[in-house]
Amino acid sequence: MKANEIKRGSFIHYEGQNIVIKSVFCQTASSRSGNTIYKVKGQVLVTKKKFEHGFLGDENVEVIDVNKNAVQPLYREGEAWVFMDNETYEQYTLADEDIKDELPFLMEGMEGVDALIVEEQIMGIELPANIAMTIEETAPAIKGGSSSARTKPATLTTGLIVQIPEYLTPGNVIKINTETLEYVSKA
Repeated sequence: MKANEIKRGSFIHYEGQNIVIKSVFCQTASSRSGNTIYKVKGQVLVTKKKFEHGFLGDENVEVIDVNKNAVQPLYREGEAWVFMDNETYEQYTLADEDIKDELPFLMEGMEGVDALIVEEQIMGIELPANIAMTIEETAPAIKGGSSSARTKPATLTTGLIVQIPEYLTPGNVIKINTETLEYVSKA
């Protein structure tokens, strides 16, 4: 696979280490002959150390085969979440540290979550692009507020705080982008 095809959630093998990619930033060169650089940030699977590297767009990168199994978050257990495979009913436990980017979105029984499995071992989870969540707390709605007007902070069911349009109120269900942590629409 070429470096310009790497996406968030990809697993690569680089310098003897298996790495899960958490983000990709494309930096375009300013000169005509310059190459586009893809700066990736991730985490080494075994050591949990941070990984950052810049790849040229046409550079070859070794991708690891990953199986995706649909799972459902069941419950919290100390500093971890327990997930159940939707087909086999097998249970997996993932430490908060291994899924810290996904933690603000996890709710018991939510749908659309995939377990990422490499060589029979669960390495992480992948969330849907957008998740519906309920507004728990926010300032009162402003009369005449429009959807394109100013925003205000809101605390959602899981404790996540996002900026929302000022006309929304507690109890409203909204969609949040899991990558940008931004309000998408009313659900």
